[in-house]
Formats: sequence, structure tokens, C-alpha cells
Amino acid sequence: MAYIGKSIESGTFSVLDTSGNTYNGSNTTFSLGTQVGSPAQLLVSHDGVLQKPGTDYSLASGGTQITFSTAPASGASIFIVEISGAVGGPLDSDLNGTELILDADGDTSITADTDDQIDIKIAGADDFRFTANSFEILSGSTITNSGTASGFGGIAWQSVITGATTMVAGRGYFVNTTSSAFTMTLPSSASIGDTIAIVDYAGTADTNNITIGRNSHKIQGDSADLTVSTERAAFRLVYVDSTQGWLLDHK
Repeated sequence: MAYIGKSIESGTFSVLDTSGNTYNGSNTTFSLGTQVGSPAQLLVSHDGVLQKPGTDYSLASGGTQITFSTAPASGASIFIVEISGAVGGPLDSDLNGTELILDADGDTSITADTDDQIDIKIAGADDFRFTANSFEILSGSTITNSGTASGFGGIAWQSVITGATTMVAGRGYFVNTTSSAFTMTLPSSASIGDTIAIVDYAGTADTNNITIGRNSHKIQGDSADLTVSTERAAFRLVYVDSTQGWLLDHK
């Protein structure tokens, strides 16, 4: 049949080899023989009836398998075509909660399967989350300012410290020297903008001093540790360079 109109500029249709799958009325998940990013990239015929993505079937194992909502009967005829590349124009479709897989091994993705929430997964771990007016860094993840961007002054406050501790940039420490004086050691390496906050938790720094160990860096331009001997002292240190080292930002 002749066709009048603009031809497809890019994209391919590939019939997937599913000959190794066995349909027995019980199994629901089968190999695709390739990796697919979204259920919407497949045209699936089940005994001549087209199946609806996300309803009649979904993807499993990072897009390498297809899972039917109802197990195909014994001897079922399943025909699957993969649509890859851009077909006819840019993506303009409601994913309706379907996970959008971004990499070759299927462990990095973006999904919005919870209403008004976007989750970003990297290397199989949920790292970041967006909700209305909020960006959340999940447990085990960090934001590193490797350039000159500003506005990264947030402090992650830690549980009360009661003994010598090596501190980490971007964290705040409630230091309790009720029992004895001890040293809070600065990180061994530092970059411009690294920030650490310290609070005399119990108001005992005047009797049991808090020592800030410089860990080879200067503090206020001096090659010496900093002794905190003021009751209820609360201050913040920010690193600038090797000449001045850590400087008092708030005191």
C-alpha cells in the first residue's frame, strides 16, 4: 500500500526473539533478550491482541524481562516489537509513574511513582528526592561543591559528642566536655568553602576546654591548635586556603 507523507526520520522497529520462553499458564515473567528502557517502547501482541503498557505488562530486572499481569496460557502466541530511538519527534507522553531508566545496566533512573515526588536512583541506590519546594539528600549521599557555586552553607548537625572526634566538613557538633576536656580534630584535607560548626553543649568549655586540632592546617593563619575556653561558645569555621587555613566565620 502506498504512503503519502513524511517518512520516519530516525528510530527502529526490532522484533525481539522470545523463542526461548515457555508459556505454561503459570509463569508471568519472561526474558526479552535485550534491555528496554520503558514498557511504552514495546508493542506486545498476545494471541493477536495488543497489550496495554503498564496495565497488561511491565518490565522487570532493569528492563531485561517482561512481566505480564496475567500468565499467558500454555501454547500462547506472544509477539514483541521494540521501538527504539526517536520516532516522529520528541517525547511528549505521560509516563504515569513508569520508571525512566537512563543507563545501560538499568540501575540509574528517574521515577515519579509517588504523587508529587520525584526519585533519582544512581547505581541501584535511591540518592535524591524532589518534592514541592524541597530537595532531599537521602542517607549515604552528599552534595560536593567542586566549583565556585555559592549557597551550600547548610550544616548537618550530629548527635552530642562526648569524646575526641575527627570532624567532617559540612557538619555541626554539639560538644559535651562535662566529664573531661578533649580534642575535636579538623579534617586532614580541605577545600575552599568547607564549613564546620561547633557548640559548647553543656556550658563546660571554661573548665574543660575544647581543643580544635588543626590536623596540619592553619587556623586563623596560625600553625597552632585552637583552644576554646569560653562557656557556651558557639562558632563556625570555614576553610579558605593554605595561607590562612580555617577562619572563624561566626563567633
